[in-house]
Amino acid sequence: MPAPDNDVFLRALRREPTPYTPVWLMRQAGRYLPEYNATRAKAGSFLALAKTPALAAEVALQPLARYPLDAAILFSDILTVPDAMGLGLHFAEGEGPRFERTTADAAAIGRLEAPDMAKLRYVFDALSETKRALAGRVPLIGFAGSPFTLACYMIEGGSSADFATVRRIAYQRPDLLHRLVAINARAVTAYLDEQIAAGADALMLFDTWGGVLSAAAYRTFSLAPMRSVLAALAPLPDGRPVPTIVFTKGGGQWLDDIATCGASCVGVDWTTDLAAARRRVGARVALQGNLDPLVLLTEPPVVAREAAAVVRAAGPGPGHVFNLGHGILPATPPENVAALVEAVHRESLAARAGA
Repeated sequence: MPAPDNDVFLRALRREPTPYTPVWLMRQAGRYLPEYNATRAKAGSFLALAKTPALAAEVALQPLARYPLDAAILFSDILTVPDAMGLGLHFAEGEGPRFERTTADAAAIGRLEAPDMAKLRYVFDALSETKRALAGRVPLIGFAGSPFTLACYMIEGGSSADFATVRRIAYQRPDLLHRLVAINARAVTAYLDEQIAAGADALMLFDTWGGVLSAAAYRTFSLAPMRSVLAALAPLPDGRPVPTIVFTKGGGQWLDDIATCGASCVGVDWTTDLAAARRRVGARVALQGNLDPLVLLTEPPVVAREAAAVVRAAGPGPGHVFNLGHGILPATPPENVAALVEAVHRESLAARAGA
């Protein structure tokens, strides 16, 4: 697999020196872009958009047409895997994702199996089509939800303020949660392997809800299954290990543990001191993050100032990928994203020149 023309993102994941700090944004293809909203309207719904490879590829490339980003990411959703398990995913307007069926008891979990990957062919086709359209410009990131985060939605039937049912099961019936995250881990491993085969240059595990757990439960039900997924991934077509990113929102207190899970890079949210994080993990892993997404709701000078502060906190050494501390917000003005990308590149180039 030849290296992309711009491989700065991949070099940063490998903790190699880079001329500047690479930047991409979680949810960089999304509702803040008018062109995305137009394509989604053409598709008819979010799920129809995600399940139509040509349209999914179209929206994945839209932010790269506007901004000099250093990576593209597959346009999909983390809940495609439990949907393929037969749980009946749909998106209610104003409510987010919902499942028709849940896995909140022993009988439901006992019936559950990892899905046939053929049911997710539309995801792999979207990734392949995006890869072809990129034509080697920048790397393409594939992704999945973490086994625990998927379990949260599968048990609750959708999103939740505190995932109380999941946490109660973790204490009362840990055997059931163990079984569920083990099934999800097998499914996620197979899913990511197929993304590698379809052309992904790097992979990311979104552990959106691991941060709701106690420290002991996090290590057992979230970190351990992610570790197993990472250990089982197939190599890239050229035989090298696939670069990987793990992001646990609210997981800064477990940074040292996460840094040993086998990922190339650890994503951190805006509540983590990035300079302190670098001192803690040293050169063991790359770091990704960590601007508060709300900064993008201000104005360009503030965006540039805060982006520069993140770059300075990361330091001039190798192994930093600039990102937000969570996904970009729908109300974000597109011009603020332009200011962000320009500031990251400018500030990091200057920092390396003066190092």
